[in-house]
Amino acid sequence: MKMESLAYYDGKIGTPEEMTVPFNDRVHFFGDGCYEATVGANGKVYLLQDHLDRFYTSARLLDIHIPMPKEELGNLLTDLLSKVDSKINFVYWQVTRGVEMRDHVYEDNLPGKLWVLIRPKKLNDPDVAIHLNDEEDTRFYHCNIKTLNLLPSVMTAKRAKRAGFQETVFHRGDIVTECAHANVSVLKDGIFYSHPNDEYILRGIAKTHMIQACYRLGVPVLEKAFTMDFLKNADEVIVTSSSNFCLHASELNGQPVGGKDPATLKAIQDEVLKEFYDYTGCTSLWD
Repeated sequence: MKMESLAYYDGKIGTPEEMTVPFNDRVHFFGDGCYEATVGANGKVYLLQDHLDRFYTSARLLDIHIPMPKEELGNLLTDLLSKVDSKINFVYWQVTRGVEMRDHVYEDNLPGKLWVLIRPKKLNDPDVAIHLNDEEDTRFYHCNIKTLNLLPSVMTAKRAKRAGFQETVFHRGDIVTECAHANVSVLKDGIFYSHPNDEYILRGIAKTHMIQACYRLGVPVLEKAFTMDFLKNADEVIVTSSSNFCLHASELNGQPVGGKDPATLKAIQDEVLKEFYDYTGCTSLWD
């Protein structure tokens, strides 16, 4: 019998409510781990290889030992997805440094602990505009690692929701970096602009594939830093994540933004969604 939602920890499978984790797993004390997330549809983990590559890179940068090779993990995720009943799902996995008595200095070669969560996911309609606000980016200087230490983003996301916004644009001084849990890019004069992949942002897989879509469409791409004023005056403001491939914004802090190049925006959205449909075999976001 298939499950509505599935949890996995260190070889054990159950529902999220059934799963238990050792008290001394270092995630409890230090948020000591890294993660990945994507969509699963028609039994396929979307852009699996891209997410595995980033996952193993994050773990290597944190000196965390993933308890299985990349191919084996990919097979495990695909197998776990097949045990869930919904056609479109949120697929999340993380590795923590392991289990040992609390100490800031960890043991060498400690076996990492793998976690997986799979649950039904409703994807947002890219034709529906979202509303943004902005905040100074006060996070640390390892945003390129998909670490479990997400407290600044958690607090930011809650403030945004309370104020009626769907996402927050971060900036360091006047330079736009990314959003609280997404990448942000803009269209201006027919050119796609996005912050370069440095230590201030996570290299978004959805953003990377959107850039590839731009190349296929002949839309010029510039990966360079831009300011808040540039974003406010852009023709379109685009927000991307692994579970929201190509959303667009119509407001920032209650003021109108974007809406000036709907044709190029729609072409990019259609090209991004085509890749998803071709990859998964789905015919819509709500299959």
